[in-house]
Amino acid sequence: MSSRPPDHHTIIVGAGFTGIGTAILLDRAGLADHLIIEAGAEPGGTWYWNTYPGVAVDIPSFSYQFSFEQSTRWSRTYAKGAELKAYAEHCVDKYRLRDRIRFDTAVTGAEYDDEQALWRVHTDTGTVIARFLVNGSGVLTVPKPPDIPGVDEFAGVTLHTARWDHDVDLTGKRVAIIGTGASAVQVIPEIAAKVQQLTVFQRTPIWCFPKFDLPLPAPARWAMRVPGAKMLQRLASQAYVELTFPLSAQYYTVFPLADRAAELGRAYLRREVHDPVIRDKLTPQYAVGCKRPGFHNSYLSTYNRDNVALVTEPIERVTPTGVCTADGERHEVDVLILATGFKVMDVDSVPTFPVTGAGGQSLGEFWSTHRLQAYEGVSIPGFPNFFTVMGPYGYVGSSYFALIEAQGHHVVRCLQRAEQLGAHRVEVSAQANDRYFAEMMRKRHRQVFWQDSCAQANSYYFDQNGDVPLRPATTVEAYWRSRRFDLADYRFSAE
Repeated sequence: MSSRPPDHHTIIVGAGFTGIGTAILLDRAGLADHLIIEAGAEPGGTWYWNTYPGVAVDIPSFSYQFSFEQSTRWSRTYAKGAELKAYAEHCVDKYRLRDRIRFDTAVTGAEYDDEQALWRVHTDTGTVIARFLVNGSGVLTVPKPPDIPGVDEFAGVTLHTARWDHDVDLTGKRVAIIGTGASAVQVIPEIAAKVQQLTVFQRTPIWCFPKFDLPLPAPARWAMRVPGAKMLQRLASQAYVELTFPLSAQYYTVFPLADRAAELGRAYLRREVHDPVIRDKLTPQYAVGCKRPGFHNSYLSTYNRDNVALVTEPIERVTPTGVCTADGERHEVDVLILATGFKVMDVDSVPTFPVTGAGGQSLGEFWSTHRLQAYEGVSIPGFPNFFTVMGPYGYVGSSYFALIEAQGHHVVRCLQRAEQLGAHRVEVSAQANDRYFAEMMRKRHRQVFWQDSCAQANSYYFDQNGDVPLRPATTVEAYWRSRRFDLADYRFSAE
């Protein structure tokens, strides 16, 4: 390869909150020579790509933000997608990142140059070279197409929740939606009142719980400007988030809170759904926690409407005019909505582009052979100068912002040490990675995911090996370790 010098010290892929947060932390550390490469036309990541009706965050707004940039403008306890997109724009402009973001540029691959100790990042507009590469591409941006015969043959309008076309008017239309995951839970109540007929095709029911989603009155918004009151709001929000996932899911055998949640979920179903037959179809046969739950105040009650039908028979194929199910029924529709989710725990989705490390080794092949794993959820042996924020066994299940800040600090510590030592190559040792992976395997027995009923959940938490690459820890532990891990677990060299 040529000896062309690096264009930048660091390349960050993705201008969602992961990329934004990482860039801010690098700037604060004096490592400002970075470029963010973003496939979209604007920042926001998940909130740029997902604009379907009803899109909103499913944890409180007070926790879904950077600790160092807490907004005083949230209009609701759970922010809508447009507000989160605006928050991303605000962060980009306040921290002067916009002129270091290359928009409308898709990364098509990245290769490590062993000889030069550089990353060559290939895009659809050319190649960019950097010493270090940080993957900030999210997992909730690239749609997962359904494996259903005939989907491409449908002659009507096809929409995916992650690529919504707002020029399509659903008023008076016969609409089918395939999927009942977290996105569908938000879309279905929003469109049911305007369509002529809504047919929901469900493979696996979702646990759905009420959401304490309220407009924030003027006194609450005022309190967000008062340091003490703002801190109390955030502490209460963080405690709620920690209780509902990290503690209940990661420490299930210690705190079996999910069992109580199942009782509450069944009670909510009884209260919301009038028809006992439909209610039975909407009742999950797996334990709470096996699959990502939904939080909505009108999803379940939407099935009481005369123009909403729930179909649980398997889909046989999609025809040019509708959907055929295994019982022989033909459901004629004008619009087909695919709420079929994303590739999450997939060797080819983290990151969303192929990565080739030292010696020509593919990251996808490494993970296929050795299972999904990464030291502290950040680094992989054999892939020098490469860090991933949403890596295997990094996320504990709380706010993504807690993950971004923890993993961002991990990356910053490595790059600062490299600067101090004049090192051009930074690589986690295989021994450190093996030790961390063994720790994850040793601790995972406490998690909620290993109940027998989880086999029925059709959950994206599980990868191709049956592992759940979520970190069996609390947010506090992950935060602490990002600042205390032993830098001797990395090899720093000038070559």
